[in-house]
Amino acid sequence: MSTREHKKETPKELKFAIITISTSRYNKTPDATDPDLADDGSGRLMTQLVKRAGHRVTAYALLPDEIEKIRATLERIDEDETKPDLILISGGTGIAPNDKTIEATKPLFKREIPGFGELFRELSREEVGTATILSRATAGITEKNTIIFCLPGSPEGVKLALTKIILPEAKHLTKHARGE
Repeated sequence: MSTREHKKETPKELKFAIITISTSRYNKTPDATDPDLADDGSGRLMTQLVKRAGHRVTAYALLPDEIEKIRATLERIDEDETKPDLILISGGTGIAPNDKTIEATKPLFKREIPGFGELFRELSREEVGTATILSRATAGITEKNTIIFCLPGSPEGVKLALTKIILPEAKHLTKHARGE
């Protein structure tokens, strides 16, 4: 079956969870329940792009760059009754000592999707040049078949990842992750 044929048989609407990793923003608004309350530009942009594409946002979290809190939140969301099809995480994917998103997330993957990070860095190179090597953006699938994307914290990186890669393939990816 061709990719075009696969895409015809995909779910119409997907559920997304949005998580922003920012210790400084978390320290200002630890109880934020949406990106507007947290003054979270990347979270707001992810929400807008997901909804514009015809999907639903079922959860939002703002977290500090702490492995235990990130992992616990991901596990809770993946078990929740409104379990999303995809989780978008923005922030904490660089190489600074306190960037912990990848370390928190990768152990939850039963399968990695290496093509995402590779393609993201290739497309980013056009915008940021060789500084793209600072990104550890990655993606994977959990035991419960939820797809997790780890994105940079910048709105430009979020926009690139969602408009050029994630949203065009979200339904197709979800269909395959579910084994359909």
